[in-house]
Amino acid sequence: MSKRLKKDLQIMVDEKSGQLFFGDKKKDMRLLMLRPIDLIEFSEFAGTNADDILVWVGKTLGRVYMEKFFYNKDWSTESMTTRKEVILGNLEALELMGFGELSGSFKKNKILITVGDSLASEEKDNIMAKNLCLLYQGLFSGIFEILNIDVEIEEIACVLLGNEKCVFKFDLIGEELEDGLIDAEETVSGFLSTL
Repeated sequence: MSKRLKKDLQIMVDEKSGQLFFGDKKKDMRLLMLRPIDLIEFSEFAGTNADDILVWVGKTLGRVYMEKFFYNKDWSTESMTTRKEVILGNLEALELMGFGELSGSFKKNKILITVGDSLASEEKDNIMAKNLCLLYQGLFSGIFEILNIDVEIEEIACVLLGNEKCVFKFDLIGEELEDGLIDAEETVSGFLSTL
């Protein structure tokens, strides 16, 4: 993980407003704290469009998150090697922010993101907790969109359906990964192991 990203991920406190923010105050990246139950109950108020709204909210969070750390960056000119490292670094950052235990696995024509101990795990007995998976789906989609990686997403395993972890599959559209980028097993960024 780059030194700049490590610095940007430091959580600071604005004493006047009582808000938490990342790194440099000028970036204005504030933390929004929501309990999982708040997101679950939101769907009761939103009605039939709740799924689309939650995916859109997650996608917006993912895009804003990426744009704050990598402003004015043209990802279409970056190699897939660089974009892979950015994805793994973002999974690590999201893990540090409490989104669960995240790992990524890069295959020839797909990317798998596994979420253990997700927000949905806390609400296993609540059928409406599926809404939390939609938020993850949107969040990851927003990150891929900013990185200029075209994917189709599908959740292929879910803790709410009895699986040990949630697994999101991102099928690559129109491209395949080079052999050197393919993982034998799930990986995360190496930064955590240096602590």
